[in-house]
Amino acid sequence: MRVLVTGGAGYIGSVVTEELLQDGHEVVVYDDLSKGHRGAVARGAGLVEADLLDGVRLRRAFEEQRTEAVIHMAAASLVGESVENPSKYYRNNVLAGLSLLDAMNETGVRRLVFSSTAAAYGEPEKQPVEESDPTVPTNPYGQTKLAFEHALQWYEKAYGIRSASLRYFNAAGATPACGEVHEPETHLIPIVLQAAAGRRAHVEVYGDDYPTRDGSCVRDYIHVVDLARAHILALFVLEERSAVYNLGCGGEGYTVKEVIEVARAVTGRDITARTAPRRPGDPAVLVASSEKIRRELGWSPQFQDLRAIVESAWEWMQSHPQGYGD
Repeated sequence: MRVLVTGGAGYIGSVVTEELLQDGHEVVVYDDLSKGHRGAVARGAGLVEADLLDGVRLRRAFEEQRTEAVIHMAAASLVGESVENPSKYYRNNVLAGLSLLDAMNETGVRRLVFSSTAAAYGEPEKQPVEESDPTVPTNPYGQTKLAFEHALQWYEKAYGIRSASLRYFNAAGATPACGEVHEPETHLIPIVLQAAAGRRAHVEVYGDDYPTRDGSCVRDYIHVVDLARAHILALFVLEERSAVYNLGCGGEGYTVKEVIEVARAVTGRDITARTAPRRPGDPAVLVASSEKIRRELGWSPQFQDLRAIVESAWEWMQSHPQGYGD
């Protein structure tokens, strides 16, 4: 299949591209490199360096590659920033997304897999979270992702573009070639590993008085390769229908303090943790039910053990001390 991956130079997009190529698909990465890295683009993939709001360049990319499907991963994704600068999030996550859909419609591309988010649920009243639970986002990041999901429903009715929205929780881990490099870094596992590597003085634990087994927040971590495999599976459900799926490892999840302990064991390093005040809007527990995608698509995560996830991220960080060097 000929697939265009928006945001394919980013953390998750680069691994999706890797996996697509390994499966024998033809891939073009479409990325403006504002957050992604040229060095993260998998060997064998084409690269179009352009903005999604450039409809002319998008249409040309679709026509030149004779694109059959899109995996849409390009987005602004920092919750705090979205509150401070909602304009950026509506422009990048909604307007740019509509530009993509319009270009798809004009060039006859009718399949799209969308990188959505658990932030669409806001602060869920029950755990684990299921796809049928209420979607009440509490920040512009979650709201703009959900707004694009709503647009997808109407574009299917009007233009026949089928979509699979994958709402995933905490992506983590790495492959030998692709790992996590963000500026600023906001994800827990790379932050903890940066502390282990001596690149930051300590890790802040936001709240230690939650109603959880050790007082810190519980989250669901999923290896980036397992995420990538789900995107590829979702491409084929679009031959029949559209769908929405949660992605997580399920189970009881892991607390922030447990993640730090696993990182200490993996790295053999001392990691200083300091308690900080709770962050507004942080639910005590956020864990996905992925039963629907397991049942319907046969998806099964291969890296369910947190230690394996942390080990892969640590190995990548050790072998790439300067990240991608750009």
